[in-house]
Amino acid sequence: MSRPRRRIQRMIDFVRLPREVTVCLCIISLCDLICFSWDETHFGKMGSYYINRTFFFDVHPPLGKMLIGLAGYMTGYDGTYPFLKPGDKYEHHNYWGMRGFCASLGSCLPPFAYLTVLELSQSLTAALITAAVLAFDTGCITISQYILLDPILMFFIMGAVLSMVKFNRQRYRPFSAPWWFWLVLTGVNLSGALGVKFVGLFVILLVGLNTARDLWSLLGDLHLSLMDFGKHLLSRVFGLILLPLFLYVTIFAVHFVVLNKSGPGDGFFSSAFQSRLIGNNLHNASMPEYLAYGSVITVKNLRIAGGYLHSHWHLYPEGVGAKQQQVTAYLHKDYNNMWLVHRPNDSDEPDLVRHGDIIRLEHKETTRNLHSHLHEAPLTKKHFQVTGYGINGTGDPNDLWQVEVCGGQKGNLVKVLRSKVRFLHRATGCVLYSSGKTLPKWGWEQVEVTCSPYLKETPNSQWNIEDHINTKLPNISLSVLKPHFLEILLESHIVMIRGNSGLKPKDNEMNSKPWHWPINYQGLRFSGVNETEYRVYLLGNPVIWWLNLVSLGLYVVMVAAASLHCRVLLEGGGLLLLGWLLHYVPFYTMGRILYYHHYFPAMLFSSMLTGKVINLHPKMNFEIGCSLFSSSVYICFSLCLSKPCSFYMFHPLSYGMRGPLAHDPDSTMAGLKWMDSWEF
Repeated sequence: MSRPRRRIQRMIDFVRLPREVTVCLCIISLCDLICFSWDETHFGKMGSYYINRTFFFDVHPPLGKMLIGLAGYMTGYDGTYPFLKPGDKYEHHNYWGMRGFCASLGSCLPPFAYLTVLELSQSLTAALITAAVLAFDTGCITISQYILLDPILMFFIMGAVLSMVKFNRQRYRPFSAPWWFWLVLTGVNLSGALGVKFVGLFVILLVGLNTARDLWSLLGDLHLSLMDFGKHLLSRVFGLILLPLFLYVTIFAVHFVVLNKSGPGDGFFSSAFQSRLIGNNLHNASMPEYLAYGSVITVKNLRIAGGYLHSHWHLYPEGVGAKQQQVTAYLHKDYNNMWLVHRPNDSDEPDLVRHGDIIRLEHKETTRNLHSHLHEAPLTKKHFQVTGYGINGTGDPNDLWQVEVCGGQKGNLVKVLRSKVRFLHRATGCVLYSSGKTLPKWGWEQVEVTCSPYLKETPNSQWNIEDHINTKLPNISLSVLKPHFLEILLESHIVMIRGNSGLKPKDNEMNSKPWHWPINYQGLRFSGVNETEYRVYLLGNPVIWWLNLVSLGLYVVMVAAASLHCRVLLEGGGLLLLGWLLHYVPFYTMGRILYYHHYFPAMLFSSMLTGKVINLHPKMNFEIGCSLFSSSVYICFSLCLSKPCSFYMFHPLSYGMRGPLAHDPDSTMAGLKWMDSWEF
């Protein structure tokens, strides 16, 4: 028996409670799952990359992964576990620190919510109800017990909201030590939230709106001089803009210093960016300065994450243009990115390629030529298909391309890495183009390459020569190409933003829609799919989530009916409702793939609003005199009392299940599959 399990058993023996109840109450059990699951394949691996100082690419800012890597390093994890697929055993690898760190931050959510609601309502009852709502939610427990970014993000979001509320309470003690403390802490938490995920922008917007309202009220205070108002304005600019911005940039500075070795993320970035990474073929490298006939090259698209010009033995499928060899853009370095530069007449005298020259590009591995014709492209139907055609360099006139140096003149040489180059197809007049669209599985989910009839210069149609091998030419050092910090900071953000927008649903991939989330329509399978496997299923406690939904609607109705007569409705509750809206509604506008876990930040606000709504009953009986509201609140309160019972029923979703599935009468979850869309 492991040490954590022995500790749990001693606690069970001491308090003499049933094993299931005690295990649910022991936070140490959050880490007592020895298989890794779901996104741990990503974020656990990224923690390993930080320990090994290996560069990688992710669509989120780096703070969350850095903290996971630091937690692993501080607790003895050596960064060697491969994180290949969900369900694999950790075996002897020390994963406790990373999971324990995420669980610790997740366990801070109930006390943070308690303190926030206590400040907003001055009601111990409302604060306790809110804390209980989060403490008994199976979804919060599940998402906090794994190596994920979500508990870290929610920790900073709740930290920012709590600090903002505490700061608001100091309005009558401006520029005092507590006033400065909560202002600065708000800024620190804002930078933390944005540093983990870009959705941290939503809490920044919430704090910004609250600050604007605060400043507006100060501006209308006739007892406050313009000089004092200026001090208030400048202090908030410092604490809520300049300080978070400085900390956010510092996060990236540390990120770039730590990850200084070449890794799987190199290909997403420009050639100049790659030249700073130890182990990259461009780091401290030397190669011929100018492109020449007979050279072996790789060609990289200048659109961020546009990829390398790539081909392989696979053909386009039946019905997708001509059934010839696929040409794609590939985001990683690969032997299939290599091309030979030939003259049209096959003579490879060691002469330099110039602006306006006609060349033929032969794929080194398959010996087929880069080719285009009037068949439509696979995805971008107004463009032409690009293929690999011929064999051993033998092809037809559709294999010829004219080299253009962007901004160049006839006779200008093509500089390796530094020249922006376009390839114009001689037969059709189109230009070689990386669309940025992801091909289906038949294209190995690589990026579509087309020939665009629209000749306007864009990064999609611009390329540079990255690798350049030619033994007949002298080499020069590439160290002069290393970019400075602001350049790589800007480039990394462009890559992340485009990476986020490129996360589209794939065939048969599990995803969900925003309207699913508040009603708890469908959870997310973390591990295990059959009755012989250890199964964990991310699903919010249905009683709590439906109570939250009722409370949202009830609050809106109560405000509409009574806001003119009952100020208590608007104090605090409006801020929480605004927080929920800002963290939920924007997802309806997003084109990227969405998952159930994206709702959890919004759920924090709806849970806090639930505590406040339930506690409104005694304050409203005489001020409104509406029995409908009183009855509704009593119903909510009764539902609130059922939270521990529903938690006991659904806790196997968080702590793991074995044996028959829920539809089997012998299952531990028999009778609890209240919605057909639940998959446990």
